[in-house]
Order: sequence, then structure tokens, then C-alpha cells
Amino acid sequence: MKNDNVVDAGDVRAKTIEPRSLRQGDNFRLNPKPDAKRKSQREGFVLSDALPKEDYEQLAEFRYRLRKFLHFSENAARSAGLTPQQHQLLLAIQGYPGRAYATPSELAERLQIRHHSCIGLIQRCERLGLVERSPNPKDGRSVLVTVTETALGILSDLSHQHKLELARLGVQLRL
Repeated sequence: MKNDNVVDAGDVRAKTIEPRSLRQGDNFRLNPKPDAKRKSQREGFVLSDALPKEDYEQLAEFRYRLRKFLHFSENAARSAGLTPQQHQLLLAIQGYPGRAYATPSELAERLQIRHHSCIGLIQRCERLGLVERSPNPKDGRSVLVTVTETALGILSDLSHQHKLELARLGVQLRL
């Protein structure tokens, strides 16, 4: 009989986490050893005392590689004459799924910044000739943002450099 409250993660089984039940300071994880589980008095999650050392090492290694890549990316953008934020905007537009344009709201979500901050970034990039705005034919209240040919050349060079760096760090992408 299948239990709908259980998430199957390979051979690891644990109850689903209900956000309302979480309290600051609680330590959560999927625990592969049923006898090591301790059910909280609050329903909806499994509470564990500590993670195995290997989990901390894997998380720390991931974070280290991520920081190395971000540091590389920021320096590469600056070397190409862009700020890291400008590079991220160009990549978010050109890499938007299924099309080579995006709305400011979509870009704000992709960049994880506030809408008004994204508008300012788009305006600065437009003044530099990196992006163009055009009316959205489906919604007169919105605009579509595209990358200019000049910026596309810069973005292409940066993207090649990033793919090489990812390979050097041992990360494989399906591009």
C-alpha cells in the first residue's frame, strides 16, 4: 500500500516537509536508516540530530566549486567590459527557454532581483547598446527585451570561456 505522505528518494524514505511545521533551529534531512529516525511531535517531517560528515563535505565541496565558478564568472565579465550583473542579464535574455527575448518580470525572476532593480539594469544596458526594448504585442503594459548583435558577440565569447571553466572544474553540462 502506497503512502502519499512519503517521498521516495531512491532507497531513502522520509515524510514530506510541511513548511508551516518548521521552526528556526530545527535540523532536517532525509535519513536512510529507519531506526535512526526520530519523529517530531509536530507531524510532517523527520528530525535528525546531525548529518554524517560526508554530507557536510559534499555540501562544502559543492559550495566551494560554486564560489570558484562565480568568482571566475565575475572576473571574466569585467575583463569583457561588463559588470557581472550586465553579463547575467544578457545570459538570462539569450538563454530564456524557447525564445531569445524576455519581459522585465521574467528577467527579475531569473536574476532573483526586485522588478524595479531589473528595470534599472535594463535601462543602463540599453543606454550602453547591450539590449533593446520593444513593445509586447500581447500585452501593451509590458515590453520585450532582446540582446543586441554587439552584446551577443560579447556574450558568445564569455559563454565559451564559461564552458571551458566548467569543464576544468569537472562540471558537465548538456549544451
